[in-house]
Amino acid sequence: MAKTVADVMNMIEENEVRFVDLRFSDTRGKEHHVTVPVSHFDEDKFHQGHAFDGSSMPGWKGVEASDMQLMPDPATANIDPFFEETTLFLQCDVVEPGDGKAYDRDPRSIARRAEAYLKASGLGDTAYFGPEPEFFIFDGVRWNTEPGHTSYEIDEYEAPWNSGARLEGGNRGHRPGNKGGYMPVPPVDSTQDMRAEMALVLEQLGIPVEVLHHEVGGAGQNEIGTRFSTLVERADWTQTMKYVIWNVANTYGKTATFMPKPYPGDNGSGMHVHQSIWKDGKNLFAGDGYAGLSDFALYYIGGLIQHARALNAITNPGTNSYKRLVPGYEAPVKLAYSSRNRSASIRIPYVANPKGRRIEARFPDPLANPYLCFSALMMAGLDGVENRIHPGEAATKDLYHLPPEEDRRVPTVCHSLDQALEALDRDRGFLTKGGVFSDGMLDAYIELKMAEVQRLRMATHPVEYDMYYSL
Repeated sequence: MAKTVADVMNMIEENEVRFVDLRFSDTRGKEHHVTVPVSHFDEDKFHQGHAFDGSSMPGWKGVEASDMQLMPDPATANIDPFFEETTLFLQCDVVEPGDGKAYDRDPRSIARRAEAYLKASGLGDTAYFGPEPEFFIFDGVRWNTEPGHTSYEIDEYEAPWNSGARLEGGNRGHRPGNKGGYMPVPPVDSTQDMRAEMALVLEQLGIPVEVLHHEVGGAGQNEIGTRFSTLVERADWTQTMKYVIWNVANTYGKTATFMPKPYPGDNGSGMHVHQSIWKDGKNLFAGDGYAGLSDFALYYIGGLIQHARALNAITNPGTNSYKRLVPGYEAPVKLAYSSRNRSASIRIPYVANPKGRRIEARFPDPLANPYLCFSALMMAGLDGVENRIHPGEAATKDLYHLPPEEDRRVPTVCHSLDQALEALDRDRGFLTKGGVFSDGMLDAYIELKMAEVQRLRMATHPVEYDMYYSL
């Protein structure tokens, strides 16, 4: 992988590259791209940038101030594994053309400011993140949102509801049951070869793969575990990982989705986020306290719990996110921490070596924009450290099945996106420290996401016919 501008130009020559693809992410986390023929790409692109229309990005500029510049990061250069013509792609930062400053609503620039804030604070110099985005793979999906015709339909051979279906080519019967998809061998697990190809492509792109397996969800839920890295790089990798999973599935004639809850009655897809803070080569989370944690780590957990409801607006940014975060089911809704207890929303995984000491936030999901998600989690944790917010005693019981009187005493994450957005609006000071997030960006984010809330709020749901049609 290239590290300097000269390295990129050598890659272009050595690989006979025909096109250069410039990529960036919008507020929601969707990647966009613009392609430049190699005949019009030279070293000046890294210094002068490439112009594009920022007004076309949701939550960004108005048409009266729409000109923006993409600034390629040479450290992210790679050869695209899917395009027919040899194409090199680069992740880009978005800057204002007038003064060359990073755009305050550009997610990647926010993540860069978060890393800079950590160093400037003196609390640490490196933040490591390791997300675990789960996803579903389907044979096909259809939906309709027209007035008088609202529906969705999933086609997937593995789906438990297909046990009695007459299928073309025959119904072979081997499939996971409801919540029965966790690591069965083939033929029950029908996606091994596809996952393996995804893993090989990720490795080819410099993203180390540590594990791959079928997940609990019966209708094609999967997970590919990749290595941790620094905040910005790990967010870049997460975007590339989504791109690879979508496109490999597409080459198999399948479709992949990171929706947290594509259908009811089974496990949803989360994105557990492992994290730790280091300074001068030392893991600041390692200590001799509970589960081998330091006071630094406990205060960091305290910050996550203190700000969890505001974080939900960023770590669980869709209305669909809250179909997964429902009390009474196996979802990490309880704001507590525990060693190895997966019912707590903050878990301390067991590791033999203190260098690997870390905490795992279990409530985020893969709809989250990784640049915003990792930045917000770190800022909440650091606020806990700066203000010595202790998280209290660790949870030792199964939080899914507490007696009612105990259950009421354990705080929970938000139950809806609008509740989370209200929490973010009230509790935003930890994010705006050091100018990492701006108030303007957060205002625009809340407006963008409230439009999603309003659209769903106004939509008649088929379940409402079931409950109310005859009353």
